[in-house]
Amino acid sequence: MSIFDADFMRLAFAAGAIVGALAPAVGFFLVQRRMSLIGDGIGHVAFAGVAAGYLLGISPVATGVAASIAGAIAIEWLRARRRTAGDQALALLFYTGIAAGVVLVSAAGALNANLFTFLFGSILTVTNGDLLLVAVLGAVGLTVIAALYHTLVATSLDEEGARVSGVPVGLLNVVLAALTGVTIAASMRIVGILLIAALMVLPVIAAGRIAWSIRSTILIAIGIGLASVFVGLTTAYYADLAPGGTIVLTAAGAFVLASAAGAIRSAAAR
Repeated sequence: MSIFDADFMRLAFAAGAIVGALAPAVGFFLVQRRMSLIGDGIGHVAFAGVAAGYLLGISPVATGVAASIAGAIAIEWLRARRRTAGDQALALLFYTGIAAGVVLVSAAGALNANLFTFLFGSILTVTNGDLLLVAVLGAVGLTVIAALYHTLVATSLDEEGARVSGVPVGLLNVVLAALTGVTIAASMRIVGILLIAALMVLPVIAAGRIAWSIRSTILIAIGIGLASVFVGLTTAYYADLAPGGTIVLTAAGAFVLASAAGAIRSAAAR
């Protein structure tokens, strides 16, 4: 039996392809800003949003999306106004997000298998509606990155220099924060809230070991992200493993291989 004979696997691969491209594309700018862990913080807030959906009896996906974007903008608002340092703002989101999620889950009595599909991802739960949502969010995210590419790069590499040059740094930071929230929301069904940050970061730092320019870093990172999703989903299907964890472990393996390739190239150049 072919892996593509199963309808849920076709849906998972389609949604995974979008996530595999979007996550590293957004993650590149977070890594450059030394905010690699922001995905974890927003993921905890998304968990609270999902729990709120169960409590209110409405779509947990919709509430997760809203919470992700709101949390991302909140952390940028705190950081930009110097009221809270970046690491402290992340800690605030980490702890309040997970605590709120636990309280809301207990209030809703929703500690069940459905909740865990959001936390860790599940190829079995991707529906046509999920795919449509992921496609819309992915298209919006990648379009925004393409349209604002040069200014996003300038802001990520030298925020003060970009500000002096007249770039609307504050607005771009909010846009990047919102993109991060969108990426978290789009990835809940595939990788899971607790693992998506790894897919945003690992392909980027792996690409950094072998890339030769900013553009090549982004493109290679996207390629690694896509490969991680495809290899991870295939392995998880045939070995009966958790798909989210398998995808992330594949990305980690890509980092090891890229590091080895980079070391060999450096040694050969001497």
